[in-house]
Amino acid sequence: MRMVFWLIVLVVIGGLAWIRLGPSDPDVWHVDPKVTADQDLAGGVRRRVAGGAPLMQALHRIILETPRTEVLAGSPDEGRVTYVTRSLWMGFPDYTTVQLEGDSVEIYARLRFGQSDQGVNRARVSGWLERLGPTD
Repeated sequence: MRMVFWLIVLVVIGGLAWIRLGPSDPDVWHVDPKVTADQDLAGGVRRRVAGGAPLMQALHRIILETPRTEVLAGSPDEGRVTYVTRSLWMGFPDYTTVQLEGDSVEIYARLRFGQSDQGVNRARVSGWLERLGPTD
């Protein structure tokens, strides 16, 4: 019985380590957001915002000010950037891809683990867009 307990503890610790330390493959996450319309999804959000390269640069600066957020791949100069934002306690990664598409900026934020992000990505993206101010 004692061995089963320690086996469970080891599995839990291994799972937590994988969540926090598992690699993020740019080939999987740094992809076209394919935003056809604003969408609230169970595991994320898609948004299209009017504005070109200056808006993308401003959004890039705002995103990098977000705690526990870093660039996974790309740059505003390339026209596509994917960011990883990790939750405070467990380190769950959320991925946000921002892409310049003509005179619009497309945003696709999504979770990696689980089925629902409980609105976390929607709130984060909404906060970024509020900080941008009016874009029309």
